[in-house]
Amino acid sequence: MKENYNLDFSKNLAINTSEMDWVKSPSPNVLRKPLEREAKESGHTTSVVQYLPNSKFSEHSHPLGEEIFVLEGVFSDEHGDYPAGTYIRNPPGSSHSPFSREGCIIFVKLNQFSPEDKKRIVVDTKTTQWHPGHGNLEVMPLHRFGTESVALVKWPEGERFISHTHFGGEEIFVLSGEFRDEHGVYPKGTWLRSRHLSNHHPWVEKETIIFVKTGHLI
Repeated sequence: MKENYNLDFSKNLAINTSEMDWVKSPSPNVLRKPLEREAKESGHTTSVVQYLPNSKFSEHSHPLGEEIFVLEGVFSDEHGDYPAGTYIRNPPGSSHSPFSREGCIIFVKLNQFSPEDKKRIVVDTKTTQWHPGHGNLEVMPLHRFGTESVALVKWPEGERFISHTHFGGEEIFVLSGEFRDEHGVYPKGTWLRSRHLSNHHPWVEKETIIFVKTGHLI
């Protein structure tokens, strides 16, 4: 995988990760699907990562933070166990030695925090309350710092959202269902990155839950 892979933030991306092959990592029992990467094992990185049962990754630091959403199984480190649906933020300068006893799949973003964003966050989204959003949407806020906002959004069957512009860009990972807009159809496992001041008019035909980040691509 070449360096500076998919790091032109002026371009919109839509990648169905379920169609990608797993590739090796420095740990023989940890596999990944790189989505964007600054350098081979450092810098700005976004990936889907699979830990096989009884696998571990060596201790490593997060110079500019680490953000994780557990998609399947149970992810663990020396600080605790995190089942599917857990959202984790490890702040700049933190380190850990992750592993998984039963195996897991995680969506992970490395070295993308503001240096001042130093709060560690762990949210079990399976037990956290949803809040009313625009129209019939439900929203679960996960984090906010500066212009960056992170949340889960639940779309009921047949819901349509107003056409809108993304100040600071938007990033989506489709957790369930099928997200749509005038540019395409995005099934579960699709990662989308929309540039600063991009615009779209999204809707769904069946209930869909998405992980959403906005305001961080400027």
